[in-house]
Amino acid sequence: MFAGKRPTNLGVSEGRLSPCPNTPNCVCSQGGDAEHSVAPLSYGSDPETAIATLKRVIQSFPKTQIITESSDYLYAEFTSALMGFVDDVEFFLDRTANVIHIRSASRLGKSDLGVNRKRVEQIRTKLAELQ
Repeated sequence: MFAGKRPTNLGVSEGRLSPCPNTPNCVCSQGGDAEHSVAPLSYGSDPETAIATLKRVIQSFPKTQIITESSDYLYAEFTSALMGFVDDVEFFLDRTANVIHIRSASRLGKSDLGVNRKRVEQIRTKLAELQ
């Protein structure tokens, strides 16, 4: 119902995910300001196992579809149950820093009532449980 159009600025460029816009409906582990900043995901395994485990975590969420995946990048669309709002969530495995950077952003609207930040923390918890 409120899916919106898939953004064209997704992906990794020069080792970085796209920055968040000025609206409060986005969080990013590579962001600069406190409003949008979130810690990257940590992992205690080898990178290949970490990305495979992350993929399982993503697939455990209802109404979620992985759109793009590679050895160091995942992009998924998370759709809300009630109104069908779509959030774009990206994960970048930074092998140098041994972390997974994350960016979660709503396609439509200005405020997300903290949904993107909560989702990142749910993913962090589930990932830690499986490692």
